Parts: sequence; C-alpha cells; structure tokens
Amino acid sequence: MRSGEELDGFEGEASSTSMISGASSPYQPTTEPVSQRRGLAGLRCDPDYLRGALGCLKVAQVILALIAFICIETIMECSPCEGLYFFEFVSCSAFVVTGVLLILFSLNLHMRIPQINWNLTDLVNTGLSTFFFFIASIVLAALNHKSGAEIAAVIFGFLATAVYAVNTFLAVQKWRVSIHQQSANDYIRARTESRDVDGRPEIQRLDT
Repeated sequence: MRSGEELDGFEGEASSTSMISGASSPYQPTTEPVSQRRGLAGLRCDPDYLRGALGCLKVAQVILALIAFICIETIMECSPCEGLYFFEFVSCSAFVVTGVLLILFSLNLHMRIPQINWNLTDLVNTGLSTFFFFIASIVLAALNHKSGAEIAAVIFGFLATAVYAVNTFLAVQKWRVSIHQQSANDYIRARTESRDVDGRPEIQRLDT
C-alpha cells in the first residue's frame, strides 16, 4: 500500500494535470459576450417629421382617404356603379400606399434602404394620387344618386385631391433640391480627386 505522502503527491499531480488539460480544452466556457441581432428593436418615432409640413400632409392624406373609402363603402345600392367602384379603388389604394410611406418615413425605415430614391417615390405617389382622386371625384359627382354618403365621398375626395396636390408641389421642390445637392457633391468629389492627383510627386507630366 502507498503511504500518505505518496498519495498526496499523486493527488497533486492529478490536480495539476486536470488544470492544464482544462486550460487547453476547447470546450471551456468563454467570457466574451455573444452578439445578438436586434432586428427592429431600434425603431423609434421621428417627431420632427410628423410635426413638419410633409408629415402633417401625409397624416391628412391618410385620414381623408380613409374617410372617403368608408363613405363609399356605406352605399348599398347603385346603378350605374362604375363611378362608385372606381372611387372605391382609388381611395383604398391611396390609403394603403400613403399609409405605408407614412410608417416608413415616421420610423426612419427608409434610411435602411438607401438603394431606393424615396424623394422620387413620394413624388410619384402624390402625383398619381392627385390625378386619380381628381378624376374619381369628378366621375362620382357626375354619376351620383344624390345620397348623403355619395355627396360626402365626393367632398372628401376633392379635399384629398387638394391635400395631395400641395404635397406634390412640396415633393417636386424637395426632389429638385436633392438633385442639386447630389450634383454639388459630385462636383466637389471630382475636384478633390483632381487635386489629390495633381499633388502627388510621383505623377509628372512629360514634356514633348
């Protein structure tokens, strides 16, 4: 049998061996934090946009389009119904598309997709909505049956047309400003690159 000293020495060697193997083991726990995807956790509302002119116009457009759609949906009988169906399609489409753009702009989600020209997208939406709301309101006014719901739909249709027209005017101005800024940035970048090339000592002109 082994003595107590030999057993103590054996235990010490075993413990030191286990510590070495544990330090070199690839399965040891790590203290580094594990990165997690935030997803949409960083979303926040932009009050400056909602308080601005474009934000207020977007909110008014969504409300007017929704009210016009609700008014047209309360009509149970119609003959002919072509004008009613066209107005229903225009008001519903304007409400959905403008509502999506309002959410994107108010939450700054459009900044995460820089590949899309959002100024031009807003301009196209407001321009088409102005045109189609105006046509749909005229057609519904010409073919209405003097009911209260149809008269209310026509009124809100023309109000939506006016709001979309104002937004189109502002969107055109914003689009022009963005084009001028982009042209100015391109010019400044080109001038900077040309100065960098001229300032390099290794680039020399060859005299003929």
